[in-house]
Amino acid sequence: MNSNGQISNGPIVVTTGEPAGIGPELIVQLLQDSCAVPLVVLGDSELLLQRAAEIGLELALTDSGVAGRGATARVEQVALRTSSLPGQLDQANVPYVIETVARAVDGCLAGDYRAMVTCPVHKGVINDAGHVFSGHTEFIAQRCGTEQPVMMLATDTLRVVLVTIHLPLAEVPVAVTADRLERVLRTVVADLERRFGITRPVLGVCGLNPHAGEDGHLGMEEIHVITPVLETLRAEGFELVGPLPADTAFTDRQLETLDAVVAMYHDQGLPVIKHHGFGDVVNVTLGLPIVRTSVDHGTALDLAGTGTAQVSSLKAALRWAKWMTRAD
Repeated sequence: MNSNGQISNGPIVVTTGEPAGIGPELIVQLLQDSCAVPLVVLGDSELLLQRAAEIGLELALTDSGVAGRGATARVEQVALRTSSLPGQLDQANVPYVIETVARAVDGCLAGDYRAMVTCPVHKGVINDAGHVFSGHTEFIAQRCGTEQPVMMLATDTLRVVLVTIHLPLAEVPVAVTADRLERVLRTVVADLERRFGITRPVLGVCGLNPHAGEDGHLGMEEIHVITPVLETLRAEGFELVGPLPADTAFTDRQLETLDAVVAMYHDQGLPVIKHHGFGDVVNVTLGLPIVRTSVDHGTALDLAGTGTAQVSSLKAALRWAKWMTRAD
């Protein structure tokens, strides 16, 4: 999908992520089965071949790219800056990681790729190398010129959206402003309608404090910030439920009526959905001019090179990227 929001018939591009992590071998696993959409891998082909050999899976370099037992992917070559060993981070390869993501974004904006799927990166080594990097979501949004991206993690039966993303817990209350909350809610509603085909989506909005503040006895953010925003948007026709106590927002009875749950911070919402469907959860960035999905896990350095990492989340991310860029 290009920057004008037009569906591209091109391939989906997948980035290898942190080369010392499990991303490269997940791509190798992905290519062992047939794939219903053309693929491009942005990364180092030799890295993929090495990981395939280490985990005992078939992968060959061909004129068309790299071929596994079930699928072939074209490789847009980005060379590692230094050789990479499973589980061993090296700051020298940070420019490689950043280049793969940047080129994927640029290709999507140009319409060369219909969507991008990202394997996990290691934020620590990127920052230690001197780059200010809080996450894929923020980096991609900045490159797209999007002021406020929205992170949504989703399964086929549950969607969880975050108002704040990668912030220390102590900084969350100040970051939950009326302006931020309103922009997040507008973005979620717009993208659920545009990308997911949901007419008049219903959102459950969590409070920030225990018991949603309990009428101000456990915090005032619900009274001063959250409720006024909800009332303003309801007056425009938005279907919003809340502020909800987070400890009951995810009950089966409550979820029956909701298309998504909006959590105020990372660890308010994500533990629930990862418990709900870890391995099948997809990270979707809303509010972008392109489609970006990702796996729901980290680099898993301890699993890298062992062949035991599960490819299910990457397959789900690819499936969602394909579905979200379907022709109208």
